[in-house]
Amino acid sequence: MPTPATTGNRNDRRRAATRQALVRAARQILAEGGDTAVSIQLIAERADVGFGSFYNHFESKAQLFDAAVVDVLEEFGRAFDDHLSGVEDPAELVSGGFRLSARMVDSDPEVMQILRHRARDHMHSGVGLAPRALRDLERGVAEGRFLAVDPLIALTALAGSLLALVELRFSHPELDGDAAATELAEMVLRSYGLSVDEAAEVARRPLPELG
Repeated sequence: MPTPATTGNRNDRRRAATRQALVRAARQILAEGGDTAVSIQLIAERADVGFGSFYNHFESKAQLFDAAVVDVLEEFGRAFDDHLSGVEDPAELVSGGFRLSARMVDSDPEVMQILRHRARDHMHSGVGLAPRALRDLERGVAEGRFLAVDPLIALTALAGSLLALVELRFSHPELDGDAAATELAEMVLRSYGLSVDEAAEVARRPLPELG
């Protein structure tokens, strides 16, 4: 007979799996066009869970879709951590962020479609790429790598440029994504105080391939 602890753990795992199934369904809906007017019944059916299970985890559809966006932002941030681990130069981290984002439009279109449509509302949130980018910008300013600008303002410019790049990649798939990302990275790095030659060199440093 299962012990109370074993039963509790199993119940916790079941609850976690149900919640993740609902978040996954919400992510798919957002990536496919973002029709958040879809009914809770259809969301539950898509997640393959009971209708009543929805209210065991979320108070409203808005709360579910917010959770889905946060889930995507964290996945996006972890992708940067994984692929840029070991990079110490704040300028190279900025450049790598643009180039990885351009490539992820092809390698992980679900994540990037959601960012395309919903990340603007989370540009200064405490999850995902924003706190990581702010940390790197603050360090770049403190170390004299970047101009002595307000890191929060620099983050706003960085986030806006990155989202514009993502939109460009989706709306003009015929363009060379790597070339566009590199050119935009150069422009941003020059605005942060790097010389033309140095910005060009940093923006073309080897980048790990996406898995």
